[in-house]
Amino acid sequence: PDVLTMTATPIPRTLGLTLYGDLDISVIDGLPPGRKPIQTKLFHERDRGKVYEILRKEIERGRQAYIVYPLIEESGKMKLRDIFPDFHIALIHGKMPLDQRKGIMEKFKKGLTDILVSTTVIEVGINIINATIMVIENAERFGLAQIHQLRGRVGRSAYPSKCLLLASYKKTGDARRRLGIIEKTTDGFRISEEDLAIRGPGEFLGERQSGFYQFRVANIMRDVEILSEARKEAFRLVEHDPGLGHKTYNLFRQMFTGSHSGIDEFVGVA
Repeated sequence: PDVLTMTATPIPRTLGLTLYGDLDISVIDGLPPGRKPIQTKLFHERDRGKVYEILRKEIERGRQAYIVYPLIEESGKMKLRDIFPDFHIALIHGKMPLDQRKGIMEKFKKGLTDILVSTTVIEVGINIINATIMVIENAERFGLAQIHQLRGRVGRSAYPSKCLLLASYKKTGDARRRLGIIEKTTDGFRISEEDLAIRGPGEFLGERQSGFYQFRVANIMRDVEILSEARKEAFRLVEHDPGLGHKTYNLFRQMFTGSHSGIDEFVGVA
């Protein structure tokens, strides 16, 4: 291949391109040797005490924890210090100077910090083997791929790991659907398929990353097999008659040259 694209969480547009036929795909669907699946569970505000107790027990076993917020303030860390006065807590976010962030992460890596309170700045590139539990606050405000990526900061060793989603009761239908999916599976490709179904693939030839194409007949999720067959047929046709010069392809050729008014003559209902 001329271009190799690698991703842990395929975004809808990339998956849409795959379904549409512009990308060949290989799926790595196994965990690295020795790792265990991450247990994911959804909680609500009334369960906060239970969530904190699970987190406390994990740290008392000698492990470390992440608590992730969509937005974060220093007051949030102070509140957690009141709840966990016997634990070492640090705060990290994207507005901090890079050197300061590196110093905080280095202490966490060395085990000097029990709980790292963070925004999504930890979403990628963090590999702390001893961190085995993550609490995601306001989980309904995160996208599927983002939660999956965040969740991947735990479960990086043979230790059993947990991801606890704390969500508001005031959730949209799409948010409930997202949280239900992330609770059921850790399969990144399955999650992306659901994300595609919820958000749409966006523009194949543009920059928009969500929304649906209004095909006259086809459904990009439902008709994957038909799309695959159509792709094969299109390549066969171009190989056989690159210029679509045969009279059989007159209407087809006119569609591409702009000399035909629409696609209606190609659409029929059996």
